[in-house]
Amino acid sequence: MNILKSINSSLDIKRLSEEELTELAAELRGFLVESVSKTGGHLASNLGAVELTLALHRVYNTEKDRIVFDVGHQSYSHKIITGRRDRFDTLRQYGGLSGFPKPYESKDDAFIAGHASNSISVAVGMAKARTLLRQDYDVVAVIGDGALTGGLAYEGLAAAAASREPMVIVLNDNNMSIDPNVGGTARLLQGMRIRPGYIRFKRWYRDVFMGMPAVYSFNHDLKEKMKDKLLPVNMFSAMGLNYLGPVDGHNLKELETVLRLARDSKEPVLVHVLTRKGCGIEYAEAHPEIYHGVGPFNALTGELSPAGSCFSDCFGETLCSLAEEEPKLVAITAAMTNGTGLDGFAARFPARFTDVGIAEGGATAMAAGMAKQGLLPVFAVYSSFLQRGFDMLIHDVALQQLHVVFAVDRAGLVGSDGETHHGIFDVSYLRTVPGMKIFCPASFAELRAMLKTAVCETDGPAAIRYPRGGECGYGALHPEKEALLRQGSDLTLVAYGTMICEVQRAAGILAEHGISAEVIKLGEISGEDFPLVLSSVEKTGLLLTAEEVCAAGCIGTVLAALAARRGIRFRSSMLNLGRGSVPHGGRAQLLMDNSLDAASIAARAEALLRERGHE
Repeated sequence: MNILKSINSSLDIKRLSEEELTELAAELRGFLVESVSKTGGHLASNLGAVELTLALHRVYNTEKDRIVFDVGHQSYSHKIITGRRDRFDTLRQYGGLSGFPKPYESKDDAFIAGHASNSISVAVGMAKARTLLRQDYDVVAVIGDGALTGGLAYEGLAAAAASREPMVIVLNDNNMSIDPNVGGTARLLQGMRIRPGYIRFKRWYRDVFMGMPAVYSFNHDLKEKMKDKLLPVNMFSAMGLNYLGPVDGHNLKELETVLRLARDSKEPVLVHVLTRKGCGIEYAEAHPEIYHGVGPFNALTGELSPAGSCFSDCFGETLCSLAEEEPKLVAITAAMTNGTGLDGFAARFPARFTDVGIAEGGATAMAAGMAKQGLLPVFAVYSSFLQRGFDMLIHDVALQQLHVVFAVDRAGLVGSDGETHHGIFDVSYLRTVPGMKIFCPASFAELRAMLKTAVCETDGPAAIRYPRGGECGYGALHPEKEALLRQGSDLTLVAYGTMICEVQRAAGILAEHGISAEVIKLGEISGEDFPLVLSSVEKTGLLLTAEEVCAAGCIGTVLAALAARRGIRFRSSMLNLGRGSVPHGGRAQLLMDNSLDAASIAARAEALLRERGHE
């Protein structure tokens, strides 16, 4: 690691010789494997982007120039060589480095990232700002071919071409997102090949004739017409972008040459770079989907730590069982077959399974079309990703009350991926969707029962929200809308999903202090009808809700409003995640920070009792 230890900025990269750069690439790969094997994180994508990252830092100065990473999970090398190497053992840990670009960490990070397909539009906006404010910096968007399956990427491409703003779009094409890429975009990219000598000729041509403007202008027009006739026409050039590529994404010299050519063109340019996900590490290159996002593992052998059963697995198994009985049931994913537990369904029912790529809005609209024509679609999607399909939830599904089931995975705090991935807004927006039923299982048994209810016994749209990971220790089966888990007389505690475990533990703490808490679990949080909760609040006069969601639109506000309209005299307190900007870290620590752990819930309950006593 002799060279890596001396690298702290783009300027340090620019001083290296070709041989030193090659050695640095090898050192970076070793450092990535050693670090990620301890902290977990995104491995294969970062191994594939090592040379591309070094080439970008050779050509650009990230303290001034703006490099916008799409998704951002491939930015580890960028972080390491911009002064954060010594803190890399804190990656994705509470209080440590984020696994995604974060401007608050470093001025080298141009823009926050975490979701896909937005980078080109962001880069166009930055380029326009540069021009209007008469500033001097270059703008680059780095987008993977997986993110190019999202419609937002094409809106950005169209805007870039129309703007004529000088900027570079780097398409990192490794034929994968998390699962192998699907659809027309993947086939289009596989067919795009330009003769290797064309880029070298183009650079020579520019260097020779730029000093003769009249000759350059005449020959340039002639050259472009010849290129159109002799070389393959592709979508990007047809849109008005100057297309360069494909380029070997692991050849530093070639990458640097093409990136300089693109930068100096002073127009919108798309550079098509071919990389191998997991490059340089045998086990990651052989199984890039497994090593996309991993927990701690054996750095030498790649052996992964065993994972326990999780809600996603339970969902996938249950859906397969339901599909055996219901031939109209179909499953949809947005590039997350494995992550949502649908890999088994895809293998057993390939004709009834659809992966739309990173296109959550398209998946929602497709599900609406399926439902309208008589199928029973189930769309499995992460909570924070479903945000991208909100318009379709209302316009395409709800207005016609179509029976579409949304399996909302990663609801609540997701831990190490942080604020871009926490599923803490879905309760707020799903409750605004007309006719939407929202189920909240607290155990695998409840997930099985609620999924069957949503698929087989429900009309109109339905959502089942469940967390990342496994069960919390709640073992009973109470799939009904309201369930009384513990009788009490001093105050009413209400929760749903796995937060019920913290509330039950809090009730135990209160009992040790001589306080009798009534505990009610909500199995369904849609509608305006919670008679058991209202009856309890009328008896105790105190309502405390605990929710792993943002404050706006939380169930606590609904219950308090209902009690007030009923004319009940009561005091209430709502524990939740406030405005919803929650950093990365372990779930237990994040619950403590937001007063949602059992001890904090019990302490707030005692404070609420004291406040009433002082009246």
